[in-house]
Amino acid sequence: MAYGGFGGGMNMNAIMQQARKMQEQMQKAQEELKNAEVVGKAGGEMVVVTMNGEKEIKSIKLDKTAVDPDDIEMLEDLIIVAIKDASNKADELKNSKLGGFGGLGGLM
Repeated sequence: MAYGGFGGGMNMNAIMQQARKMQEQMQKAQEELKNAEVVGKAGGEMVVVTMNGEKEIKSIKLDKTAVDPDDIEMLEDLIIVAIKDASNKADELKNSKLGGFGGLGGLM
């Protein structure tokens, strides 16, 4: 009994070509994530954190009213909340860009 190769005769060149195309699409999606910006907010807009889709923080903006020398803990909490908000948005963006690649999105 002779076997026709992978998948009952599937063309290996076609499989490799499809894999290359998928890799190019994933690289493009990852580049889009690197260039995308998401914004997290806390306390209305007392603290605004901007990060890219790879969760690299690009900026933190503080409203003057958020800076109370007698209540530094509140400001620290607002910063944490804004970072978490931006991080959740970055996760959503990543899932929308790389979700079609299944488990492969986590490999790159």
